[in-house]
Amino acid sequence: MMQTNQMRNTAVIAVVDDDEPIRIALESLLRSSGYQVKSYCSALDFINSNGPWETHCLISDIQMPGMSGVEMLEQLNAQGFTIPVIFITGYPGAAPCITAATPHLVACLPKPFAADKLLSHIETTLQAKR
Repeated sequence: MMQTNQMRNTAVIAVVDDDEPIRIALESLLRSSGYQVKSYCSALDFINSNGPWETHCLISDIQMPGMSGVEMLEQLNAQGFTIPVIFITGYPGAAPCITAATPHLVACLPKPFAADKLLSHIETTLQAKR
C-alpha cells in the first residue's frame, strides 16, 4: 500500500479536454486520489507545453476543436513519446480508428464513466510502467 501511495504522490496525470466542467471534475477526482494533475484545454496546449515530458498517464477527450485526441496521440508517437493514454468520449461510435492495437492506448471510456473504472486503469498503467 505504501508503494501505491508513493506512486500516486509522484505520478503526474495530464487531463486534456475542451469541456471545462469535465476537466475540473477530473482534476478534483485525481487530486483527491493523491495524484499530481495538470490540465489542458486543447491538444495543442498539451503538445506545446512541458506536458509530454512530465506526464506519466494522459487522459484525453477524443473530439476537440483544432486537434483531436487521436491526432494528438499520433503526433506524440511520431515524436517518440510513449505516454499511456486513456481516451474519454461523449461519442463512443465516433472513433473507428481507435483499436486495441493503437500504440499506448490503455482504454477508451464513454462519458459518463465510473470513477473507479478510470482510477483502476490509471493504477494498472502506472504499475506496469514501474
